Amino acid sequence: MFLEEYDVIVVGGGHAGAEAAAAAANMGSTTLLVTMNLQNIGQMSCNPAMGGIAKGQIVREIDALGGYSGIVSDLSAIQFKMLNKSKGPAMWSPRTQNDRMLFAEHWRLALEKTPLVDFYQDMATGLHVKGDRIMGVKTSLGMTIKAKTVVLTNGTFLNGLIHIGEKQLGGGRAGEKAATGITEQLVSLGFESGRMKTGTPPRVDGRSLDYSVMIPQPGDPIPEKFSYTQTQPLAKQRDCHMTHTSAQVHDLLREGFDRSPMFNGAIQSLGPRYCPSIEDKINRFADKDSHQLFVEPEGWNTVEVYVNGFSTSLPEEVQFKALRSVKGFENVKFFRPGYAIEYDYFPPTQLTHTLETKLVKGLFFAGQINGTTGYEEAASQGLMAGINASLQVQEKDSFVLQRDEAYIGVLIDDLITKGTEEPYRMFTSRAEYRTLLRQDNADFRLTPRGHALGLASDERLKTMQKKAAQSEAFVNFFRDTSVRPEQINEQLSSVDSAPISQPGKLFKIFSRPNVTMDHMLSLDAVSSYVAQESLPREVLEQAEIQVKYAGYIEKEKNNADKLQRLEHVKIPANFDYSKLKSLSYEAREKLKNIQPVNIAQASRISGVSPSDISVLLVFLGR
Repeated sequence: MFLEEYDVIVVGGGHAGAEAAAAAANMGSTTLLVTMNLQNIGQMSCNPAMGGIAKGQIVREIDALGGYSGIVSDLSAIQFKMLNKSKGPAMWSPRTQNDRMLFAEHWRLALEKTPLVDFYQDMATGLHVKGDRIMGVKTSLGMTIKAKTVVLTNGTFLNGLIHIGEKQLGGGRAGEKAATGITEQLVSLGFESGRMKTGTPPRVDGRSLDYSVMIPQPGDPIPEKFSYTQTQPLAKQRDCHMTHTSAQVHDLLREGFDRSPMFNGAIQSLGPRYCPSIEDKINRFADKDSHQLFVEPEGWNTVEVYVNGFSTSLPEEVQFKALRSVKGFENVKFFRPGYAIEYDYFPPTQLTHTLETKLVKGLFFAGQINGTTGYEEAASQGLMAGINASLQVQEKDSFVLQRDEAYIGVLIDDLITKGTEEPYRMFTSRAEYRTLLRQDNADFRLTPRGHALGLASDERLKTMQKKAAQSEAFVNFFRDTSVRPEQINEQLSSVDSAPISQPGKLFKIFSRPNVTMDHMLSLDAVSSYVAQESLPREVLEQAEIQVKYAGYIEKEKNNADKLQRLEHVKIPANFDYSKLKSLSYEAREKLKNIQPVNIAQASRISGVSPSDISVLLVFLGR
């Protein structure tokens, strides 16, 4: 039934597992994907959307490296929006609304077209471990399947417990059983585990809603896409809609608070702070009489609708009664109620930067097992775990992204250095170099890295190099070309920008706050250059960002270079911090537990002060 030994076994077929299996196989490793239900590969367990604030940047990074999430998102999109366009480009974040069934179908087909991926439907109930080395996995049917490395991507399935009011059901997702055995074995091996909670809203029948009283939320007039490959932007889009809760809705929900597992002690674990349940919002923001609800279609043709903003674990009759008091939902019919789910996770400080566990060699964790929330966070970890599992098998150097290289680097460094006690979600504010880590330049940053790994094709690399060359040449054109006052002053006065009295370089004028590419294109010299070079829209956008934010970009590069100096000051493995009596007690404990690989990582550990870093530097001869 199986190969005698696989290079990589991936447990779980969600976003993390799918990316891990694709990456490992595309790098030449024999890969087995073990999942409880092959029909649910790439399932969107919660909202039918990809991307969003900072998450969209992650999807672009996955795509630039050669992962599949961006391509699958484009092929299944029903709407595209670039969020935060009113802010600076570091904040721009792409987001798609997706057809849930199409998304899963495209993921399944993409994996089936990946030659070195084998599939097996069964529950992984344990690990085959010998000493401190992984040897394979054990399944509920009594199989022991051998592997050189194993990637665990169990999502919310490890001892999953679903809550709807006072009812509790064992399960990893509605209608699917929980996974047992793995947590208990890992704890017996010395791993620390914890519990986390997440939730999901009710799904309703779109035919029972009155959209005429809601606010339409259309996609962008000129939609873009995630992938840097040849996927096509949407030619048509589906609208989402917005409505609001009210004081009456809140009062109806409060009637069930005594039966809410959030408030009666049934749920002790922490949920995602930035995606609270509706009852949590009412409790935490008692002064607010209403909250936004986004009504999101689940696909092109289905009538099923996702009620974004109404995540809840209240009794189903309370959910139904309250939702019927929302504008446009007066006659709503439920497909299924919302619920909360508790599940096991393993604090990620037990991992290295490659996502390999410190206790068991060859064992990698990715996704919600590490305490994160979100498809995009999970997919990026799966990609990195799959890459590093494959590299380990091939006896090659590991692959780690730094904080100034990618949001993925920020995510993993945050997890293993600081840990998390609540579901971790990525935000632009978590990245200190976000001006460098924009969604528009992910290909510049990462496609060469993906190509070196064998994930990004030659065609991808050539496309990126052409775009980079065109952008650089266009920026240099602005540096070298002058404009006379009579050619530009009219446009400057139209945006309340001071006129020029003598010829000046276009670069300096373009750098002004209110001057846009459209103003530049009104100049014959610029429009002629663009036409002559056949520059696409993304090159125009790239050049505009590089001109307008040149100072900020240069400053961040300098700051990143300073940090890199500390990255090069390595700390020996298994360093004995107890002999450094000048370190604070807290620093000794934290450093001993996390075992940072260099001074830069040590400086980011909570509880390690600048004076502690000075002590380390002195001891290391720096």
